Amino acid sequence: MNINFIKSLENQTNIEESLKNLSQQTSEKIVFSTSFGIEDQVISHALFQNKIKNVEVFTLDTGRLFPETYAVWDKTLLQYDAQIKAYYPTNEKIESYVNSNGINAFYNSVELRKECCFIRKVEPLNRALKDVTVWITGLRAEQSDNRNDLKKIEWDEERQLYKYNPLLNWTTDEVVNYLKKYGVPYNTLHDNNFVSIGCAPCTRSIQPGEDFRAGRWWWEDKSKKECGLHR
Repeated sequence: MNINFIKSLENQTNIEESLKNLSQQTSEKIVFSTSFGIEDQVISHALFQNKIKNVEVFTLDTGRLFPETYAVWDKTLLQYDAQIKAYYPTNEKIESYVNSNGINAFYNSVELRKECCFIRKVEPLNRALKDVTVWITGLRAEQSDNRNDLKKIEWDEERQLYKYNPLLNWTTDEVVNYLKKYGVPYNTLHDNNFVSIGCAPCTRSIQPGEDFRAGRWWWEDKSKKECGLHR
């Protein structure tokens, strides 16, 4: 892939144009990972509405998602006549983890929680990113202190791919206004103060003034609140 073009993505602000340009610049594999949060729905709309075909959209179904997440998944497929590829945890690993530790063992220690995240999310993600050149994400700097130092384009040395975060500098208001403007389906849990939505047992709503990530793994220290998907 042309390194000068990759660098130019840093300065592109129009989400539709930047994704079109990216898709037209290479025949190599480009993927977008969605968890159906509001940021991801912006990118999904930009891809599906503009018929950008050579970007594979996928999601990780952990088996512990909210019913509302499955609902917006279904609505997205129907509204855009789209295809979203699902990746699932390996049966044997989930069975071994649950049988050895219990169905909700992730509450018992950070180590067990991270092991659960690895089995349900990280390992399926690694399969989804096999032979990928560019991985598009919905990460925003506003989401977490850990993401303030991110760039729109980053080289992932471990996975040997470019990671593209086109919404990095968008505010929550900009995201919400985009969804309203284009009538994009969204997870209705967002209407009830759920900000960052993951697995149902590990996500709660947040109170006014709480940190963006306070609702994720709320029983843990703030510094440990990442699952390993984004390193």
